[in-house]
Amino acid sequence: MQLAVAVTGLVAVVWLLLVSPVLGVTTVQVDGVASLPADQVREAAGIARGTPLLRVDVDGARARIARLPQVESVEVTRGWPNTVVVTVAERVPIAVVGKPGQRTLVDAHGVLFDTVTGAPPAGVVPLDVATPGPGDPATTAGLAAVEAMSTQLRAQVASVAVTADQEITLTLTDGTVVQWGGPEQSVRKGSALVALLAQLAGEKLDPATTIDVSTPEAVVLR
Repeated sequence: MQLAVAVTGLVAVVWLLLVSPVLGVTTVQVDGVASLPADQVREAAGIARGTPLLRVDVDGARARIARLPQVESVEVTRGWPNTVVVTVAERVPIAVVGKPGQRTLVDAHGVLFDTVTGAPPAGVVPLDVATPGPGDPATTAGLAAVEAMSTQLRAQVASVAVTADQEITLTLTDGTVVQWGGPEQSVRKGSALVALLAQLAGEKLDPATTIDVSTPEAVVLR
């Protein structure tokens, strides 16, 4: 008799967890999104309402969401009794490539992930390279320079151009050309340029049309 009761109880628990709608999904909660619509994440997850929570394929949902270009990383977990929680880390753009009207945002890893038809977000610098992408040396070099720039400096940069041999040239919003050199010592180059621009703005130095910071210890103005 006790065995029968135990078996019946076990069957009831299994039914409750794997079949019953009592512990079925009623909510797919999406956290961490800013520019990416939450409904797009839910659609990519492919989790049907009413699916018993224990039967939700969280790994499959994670893989599907990860294929969204804007997603850098994602976690999918069960939130008992009726919720699936999706936590997304979006890619953060630092550069934009392409012609106006057909531009694509680029993150710090060189991944192209979203298009923009208007002005890029604040702090996102136009990057001019022949073949943008995560495996492209020119892209990597340009992004290293952009990452090293302060927010103040990025606001003054109209474009960053990089040649095939990774020579970087900045054009500032006032037309000044900055010869950056290669990606090495980018932090020091950025600091030197900010200090120099402050001196120029304060009229402590004669105006220059070209600034060479390729050797940050010996900046040259022309």
